[in-house]
Amino acid sequence: MSRKHFFATPQGMVPHMLTSLATRNPHMSLSPSSRTIYNLAHPPTHVSIISGGGSGHEPAWAGYVGDGMLTAAVCGDIFASPSTKQIMAAIRSVPSDEGVILCITNYTGDMLHFGLAREKGVAMGLRVDVVCMAEDAALGRERSGKVGRRGLAGNLIVIKLIGAASQKGWSFEKCKKMGDLGNDQLVTIGASLDHCHVMGREAFEHVPDDSYVLGMGIHNEPGLHTISPMPPARTIVQEMLKYLLDPNDTDRAFISITSTDNVVLLVNNFGGLSGLELEALTNLTLEVLASDWSIVPTRLYSGIFETSLNGQGFSITLGNMSGMAKAMQVTDDDIIGLLDAPTNAPAWPKNNYVPVDVNKEMQAKRDKANAAAAQGSDTTKGPATPASLFPALRKACEAGLKAEPTITQYDLQMGDGDCGEAVAQVCNAILKNIELASSADPLPALLAFLEAVGDSVEDVGGSLGAILSILVTAFTNALASLTSSSGSADLSLEVVSEAASLGLANLKNYTSARVGDRTVMDVIIPFIETLAKSKDFGKAAEEAKSCAQKTSEMKAKFGRATYVGDDAGERSKIPDPGAYAAAVWLGGLFEGWKA
Repeated sequence: MSRKHFFATPQGMVPHMLTSLATRNPHMSLSPSSRTIYNLAHPPTHVSIISGGGSGHEPAWAGYVGDGMLTAAVCGDIFASPSTKQIMAAIRSVPSDEGVILCITNYTGDMLHFGLAREKGVAMGLRVDVVCMAEDAALGRERSGKVGRRGLAGNLIVIKLIGAASQKGWSFEKCKKMGDLGNDQLVTIGASLDHCHVMGREAFEHVPDDSYVLGMGIHNEPGLHTISPMPPARTIVQEMLKYLLDPNDTDRAFISITSTDNVVLLVNNFGGLSGLELEALTNLTLEVLASDWSIVPTRLYSGIFETSLNGQGFSITLGNMSGMAKAMQVTDDDIIGLLDAPTNAPAWPKNNYVPVDVNKEMQAKRDKANAAAAQGSDTTKGPATPASLFPALRKACEAGLKAEPTITQYDLQMGDGDCGEAVAQVCNAILKNIELASSADPLPALLAFLEAVGDSVEDVGGSLGAILSILVTAFTNALASLTSSSGSADLSLEVVSEAASLGLANLKNYTSARVGDRTVMDVIIPFIETLAKSKDFGKAAEEAKSCAQKTSEMKAKFGRATYVGDDAGERSKIPDPGAYAAAVWLGGLFEGWKA
């Protein structure tokens, strides 16, 4: 968990957050004294839906204020319920002829303050009622006892359904009934790598590095189990879904879902996971639902919905919309339509569930292009592959793979450490092409083999992969032109060096990096120029090695290393990782070639 924050204390953060939110969303208005955000466009003829709670869960709940969702949201301090006075101010901000529904997550402070506000509202002659949102499945019936289940990110499904129903003019009674059904048709479970950290406070607790917590809530409260050693991500997802769906777990079998039901899946980021990791976990969830439970969700939402500040965790929510529809005596399409109904609430994900008109002309062209690509290139293209090429390439790749830890270490000091990984990918791709080509009968011709190598290198991401891919492709094209125009299969060093020079000239059209800029070009350019001038492979390889070392005295002008400050010190006195890798690889190529 990160304990560093730009704000030393939480003081003043909630007003800043709310002011920003209201400023950038014209349909919102802020009551600073009560810290209430409300929708300016909501008509009094529709039911008003109010929710809220402690701050630190952003974008919940203020981010869900808008047409078809919350009419107002009231915000307390971090992880602390808003006061009754604040909630009463929220009720006054959105008076409704139909009535006001208070959607409360099931935590003691929220229940007490919202409950008191409801009683005060009724005493004033207002129509006010409460929906208690509680769908956590981790603790079970026995553990949750009299308190009941916690409210987690599944409450946003309830808010979306009730808000859309209000927008469509549904009655107070129907909106309230659907909210109450949320507890019957929704289940959520969370998992986290660590507790979150509140600025200005001591750390609550630390989860051991090789562990995760199953059943984590959203207020730093302990979970159900701390599991160690850390299992694979798929295993974690499988365990979470078992808690949600196992009909034999009588303590937690809160809902029943069959393969024919319309199911909604919501995967929520607790705030501290990268988008990359969350999307990967979402896809694992989809795979496990299909393989283990024969469930394919009708609607899928994934992202940051209800956080625990910077908590390194996520939750999975499943909802049976068919069960909801049956209990409400409406159709499944009616319920799905409420989920799909548009809203300008800024935190709800853009609705992508709209009919798509597939362009048939484009589809036909796409199929034709893919079919042509699937056929591959002519394996007899170009002169025969020299017997010395495979051993030389194999030696070069072995040298590159052996140097990967050093390359990675160099890159970690100046960047994010991905250069070593890219070099390993390139080397493994070439080795795989050698293996495939060696087992082919007959052996593929040289140009066909080089095209296959170029395609494989192209799959490697990052700038290094792109530079090498362009160079290989341009070299192959030049070699094809030279051997075709001469009508000869001569692959002398003169022909190879001329093709390399032409390839380099093409590469220079796509990058401005030159000698002295501390990049891989500090090795590629002098190697090719020396080879073209001397026709001496060994001399060119030595020049590459010397030029790679010289980059340790250069200041980077391209790539992430350009952002390293002047205080980098000894970190900057190392060769450029890409240049070093290229020199190692070319040295290995020469050793394999002369052998």
